[in-house]
Amino acid sequence: MQRSRTRQSSETVKRVVIVDDHPIMRQGLAQLIRMESGLELCGEAGSAREGLEIVSKLKPDLAVVDLTLPDKNGLELVKDIRVMHPATICLVLSMHDESLYGERSLRAGARGYVMKEEAADQLISAIHKIMSGGIYVSEALSVRMLEQITSPSRTRAAGIDSLTDRELEILELIGKGVATKNIATQLNISARTVEAHRAHVKEKLGISDGAALVRYAVQWVETRTGV
Repeated sequence: MQRSRTRQSSETVKRVVIVDDHPIMRQGLAQLIRMESGLELCGEAGSAREGLEIVSKLKPDLAVVDLTLPDKNGLELVKDIRVMHPATICLVLSMHDESLYGERSLRAGARGYVMKEEAADQLISAIHKIMSGGIYVSEALSVRMLEQITSPSRTRAAGIDSLTDRELEILELIGKGVATKNIATQLNISARTVEAHRAHVKEKLGISDGAALVRYAVQWVETRTGV
């Protein structure tokens, strides 16, 4: 009888991997997870490539994914995991503003979004909620999403909100001073495709020339990162 209870208990443990390029952040997250009954940290990765490899190998129940990774945007990793390993649920953990990336993360396939500055208080609650079939976002974002759905005068997205995930990613790289050729290499697309995305970004933001786009991108990145 005792063996039966032990086996049942072990089957309820949820296996978690962390994908974050900051070792100190991973260490803190790992400690939170290890301290929680019912959760087991089974792997860590510092890049999107390593993250996809470790998910493929370990088949975890949950992947905690940072948005800013050295080789690929975390949203793209979430999309890859969703397609290739649909049994693994994703929770996005990021320093980026939830108002901009929260909905995008859910659309990419994540089941929740937690700001890094709130991870110590919210991470475990978020994990339990999404592993129970729910979706975890802040109350403010939840209200915003409901208002968008129920508003009788829903308007078309404008400005930054109108950009696709790829366009937003390219805008951020422009703001960080990355040249078109290097953006193409980093995203594994052609320079011509990057230029096409730049043109779409300028059109959506109402920007007339390349220099103005660079200035806008730099200011936007500085505002978000507090530089």
